[in-house]
Amino acid sequence: MNQDELTTAPSMSRRNLLRLLGGTGLTALAMRLMPAFLSQARAAPSRADKPGPKRQWAMVFDLRRCEGCVTTDKAPQCVEGCNAEHFVPSGQEWIRVYETENGAGHNYFLPRPCMQCENPPCVNVCPVGATYRTDEGVILIDHTRCIGCRMCMAACPYGVRVFNWTAPDNPAGALFANYTPEYPIPHRQGTVEKCMLCAHRTQDGKLPACVEACPMYAVYLGDYTEDIATNGKDVVKLSHFLAENSAYRLKEELGTRPRVWYIPGHGQEYGHDINEQRHPKPARSWQDMGATLDNPHGGHK
Repeated sequence: MNQDELTTAPSMSRRNLLRLLGGTGLTALAMRLMPAFLSQARAAPSRADKPGPKRQWAMVFDLRRCEGCVTTDKAPQCVEGCNAEHFVPSGQEWIRVYETENGAGHNYFLPRPCMQCENPPCVNVCPVGATYRTDEGVILIDHTRCIGCRMCMAACPYGVRVFNWTAPDNPAGALFANYTPEYPIPHRQGTVEKCMLCAHRTQDGKLPACVEACPMYAVYLGDYTEDIATNGKDVVKLSHFLAENSAYRLKEELGTRPRVWYIPGHGQEYGHDINEQRHPKPARSWQDMGATLDNPHGGHK
């Protein structure tokens, strides 16, 4: 089967994918299978009015690979990629990389985006329905409805939401942008913002900015429906990947049912020692990276 057949084949079901994977190594097939995986995602808007299963997005952070980008002497590239893609207001990063310790007192890094909860407290408390969950499991905010009460911020146990107390800087031309909750540009004073799993990118068959920007391939976009995930290099069976590597979710005891998973580790695959004290560099803002509406990535790598 050639590249065009993989990209256009209508029968690229979970069964067919697993049959292919069973016959060849995952790494060797990754770049051939990725177009098929993402081309189906590109069709998501047109499937909205059709019966059948939808994408059910998830994320996986492989902490064995995540080392805060300290071994490359750069700021966390997932953060900078997000800042540039969304023109995130300064100081209000939608994904943050924390230094923390495990139960044995060993140092590791923990990226924290929105958890995309299946039982989201933020949605449950919003008095005007400004924050909501899509059919594909993504939590979005409609800033045309947000009244700035910040009840969602108080309800979120993960601290992923931020508030625009002042008028945020926007890139040139943002006032003419076609605002949608999937790509909330321009940013607005008096409203809450957060990671939205790059909904505008997945609709177009692209990986989220943080996945694409990670030089260690530590971030995966997954789909529960097809039971697959990719970091832009490898393709894995999602359920096996989670089970075989003792994946966990943050604050599971709260019953929020996050769709963000973590595989334990401390960046050892890229040489990070558990006793090292190298700290991640501060991430640059989109202005510092020169991001524009025509070139949102702005050179974050």
